Formats: sequence, structure tokens, C-alpha cells
Amino acid sequence: MTYDFPAHERALAFDRAAGAYAAHRPHYPAAVFETVEEFSGQRLAGARVADVGTGTGIAARELHERGARVVGVEPGAGMAAQFRRELPGVPLVRGDGNRLPLADGSFDLVSYAQSWHWMDPARAVPSALRALRPGGALALWWNDPDPSVPWVAEQGARIEEWLGPGFYISNVETPAGLCWRTRTLRWSRRVSVDFHLAKLATHSAFIVLGEPGASAFFAAERKHLARHFPGGELDEPYVTTAAVAVRPA
Repeated sequence: MTYDFPAHERALAFDRAAGAYAAHRPHYPAAVFETVEEFSGQRLAGARVADVGTGTGIAARELHERGARVVGVEPGAGMAAQFRRELPGVPLVRGDGNRLPLADGSFDLVSYAQSWHWMDPARAVPSALRALRPGGALALWWNDPDPSVPWVAEQGARIEEWLGPGFYISNVETPAGLCWRTRTLRWSRRVSVDFHLAKLATHSAFIVLGEPGASAFFAAERKHLARHFPGGELDEPYVTTAAVAVRPA
């Protein structure tokens, strides 16, 4: 079957699952932040960073722990409330990543972690460049299931059969007009089958789908996974793509 889920509805759907998103979505490997430092030519420690579409603060927390002076930017009320619970000491502003409520030239780095695919590049790129100081950097990164792993590819096919194409793996295209450096990283985490399914349930299309469609999918998917992983645990493999472009001085 195929569903028509408007992008704006999916983008704001996370407000309905902010707690589950914070609990089940993966963090980012340390190599992402090392890549950002290498490609941007600056250390995160002491850098002023705007993390746009920050959600519950998964990337913002890791940037903050590396010494960055982070400001989160988030449009959704539910995600913003969860961010404040998770990171009470980190500033947050409500705002649209296509029209950033940030002062001109005030940031060393503007990051879009798992959020760039919700943006309109024609508006978001000029807005981010305006907020960056000359020589500052724009960084985009995504965590996606690794389709080179057979069981992940099979699951992806079942998701596409259920929802239609384009609802699971991110579009990781970088916008034209900037000089990008890109790196792909592979890693995994060990989780239970139940935890993995709970993570799947935080994807926007399943949130919008709601009951009973989502429950029917997860009941069937549990049976598929039980055949692959009779012990009830699995290695959840990811491909993390990081892309960085420096604003001309």
C-alpha cells in the first residue's frame, strides 16, 4: 500500500513521540564530531554552534559535552519541551531552520543533525550562511540503517511495501553551490528486538500512520525478526554520513 503523508505533517509529527524519540533514537559516533572538526578546520571546544532542528537534543548534548557553546533551534513544541528536560542548561530558541532567528555572523558552526532533509535548501542555505561568521562552517549529518546488511535491506523492503517508497532512508544529498567534504561512517549498537521496534515507531511516517496500521506492521515485523534473532537481541547497523562546507571568508 502507499500513503500520502505531507512533508510538513511528518516533520511536526515528532512532537507526538518526543519522549520515545529521546529514549530510542541512536546517538552519533565520536568520529562524526572529529570529522566536523577536521573538515571545518576548527575545534568544537569553545566554538559557538547552532544545532538546527535539534529535536530532543541528541546532537546538542554531544556538542555541549565536547565544549561547544550550543544553542538549539527547534520548531516543535513537544520536541522543545523534551529538549529542555534533557538539557536544562543549554539555550534553546523556537524557530524554523529555513529562516533562522539568529544574528548575522554570530556562529562558528551551524549544524543540521538528522534534520536537513526537512529543509528547503533554497531558503535554508542562505539563512545558515547569514548566521555564520566568515570562515564558519555548515555541517549536515544523518544516521541511517545500513542497507548493505541483508536483514536491514529485507526490513526496508517491507517498510516500503507497507508505506510506499521514501519514508525510511534519508535523502542525504548536499545542496549545490558550496564546496562540500563528505565522509561515510559505519557503526552499530546492540539492542533488543523490542527496543529496535520502539525505535522504528519513532519514524515520522509510522507516527502519522497511527493505529491500527502501525501496530499491524510491528506485529508482523516482530515475527520476521524473531526468525532472524531468536535470542531477542540484534546489532542495529548504521551508516552515518557527515558533510561539511566552509563559508568563504
